[in-house]
Amino acid sequence: MTRDLVQDSWNRIDEWLREHAPRTFATLGPPAGHEEIAAAQEELGVTFPPDLIASLLRHDGAVDGAEAFLFSTHDRLLGVTGIIEDTTFMRCLAEDLDEEEAEYYWHHGYVKFGSYGVTSDGLMVDCRPGRDSFGAVGRFFDETGTDFGHADSLGEYLAELADQLERGQDGGAVTFNGRLFWEQASPAGPEWGSADDPLPAPDEQLPELDLSCSPTDLLHVSRLDEFEELGALIAVLPRERVADAARKQLRRLAVETGLNTYPEVRSALDAWERGETPPRPQQTDPLALRLRKVLAQADTHRDNLRKRAAEEVVHGIWGSPYKSVCGIAGTRSRLTADWRADLHADLGNPPLPSIPDERFWGALRNPAVDSSWWAAQYAQDQG
Repeated sequence: MTRDLVQDSWNRIDEWLREHAPRTFATLGPPAGHEEIAAAQEELGVTFPPDLIASLLRHDGAVDGAEAFLFSTHDRLLGVTGIIEDTTFMRCLAEDLDEEEAEYYWHHGYVKFGSYGVTSDGLMVDCRPGRDSFGAVGRFFDETGTDFGHADSLGEYLAELADQLERGQDGGAVTFNGRLFWEQASPAGPEWGSADDPLPAPDEQLPELDLSCSPTDLLHVSRLDEFEELGALIAVLPRERVADAARKQLRRLAVETGLNTYPEVRSALDAWERGETPPRPQQTDPLALRLRKVLAQADTHRDNLRKRAAEEVVHGIWGSPYKSVCGIAGTRSRLTADWRADLHADLGNPPLPSIPDERFWGALRNPAVDSSWWAAQYAQDQG
């Protein structure tokens, strides 16, 4: 029976989360009550497939927030209350559609059980009895409507999720600081260019490097907030510790994207790691010519990652270490699933603070970080 598959799958999911991501596991709710589930079906005027009922009897959703359990689609598991609220909202969006349009956008018989949160996107199940698709799992997108084919039942969908978790990084599941993350990182594209390539002539038509960065450039607090507890850590560490992490992060990025093979880049990074800041180059200096050529080749090969890496060489060495470490980590997040652990190691592996909230940013006093708006709000709240 598929209900047994639901229980077996949740057993596997729960066991994996307890061992590898206990903070994420803690966000899963207790079982819903039979009466509550029955009342939800009556209110929505539908019959839940047995698999949805079985899943709710195991976990009544996941607590909302940064640490919440998410499916690999980055949708949060909804409980009974969330199912009613989100499904009712979707019906309001689709109330003027005819039967044929509703089939491909949102039908009255669809029920949402996973929510993306930021938009109305999410996972849904077909609750129309008597149809071959009864119990099938689909996903709704704001722009394109409902797409089926994800699984014939919620039990199958949960079994595949358990498989993904047990495959670890090969299945997209990454853990850090007791939390589960779903990553789509992939290595850099095919190599192009060679360390033996001659430097371009000074008058060759190439994109110019943006050399306007400065060590005193402010980093907006919103950029740090994206990195959650790692962002909070960066915000409170001494500048030299952050600068050291930026040096290590930039070397990682240069190796991962092949820039480290160029002697001009490698020499500049070597000097920087020795504590010697190289002179800021002119557009026709060897390092600048090499990076400008990389920018041109990256455009030709549509290699945005290597293009960003070339830009980060300049920003890293001559810009603000706070801006640099965030920019490099953001680029590396598209190259390697372990970027969080790497960044934490390069910062010295100190204890991580909690995920920052508005109060944290309001109380922050770091001259390299622009938290003025939050500071004003904090001061106002403090009277």
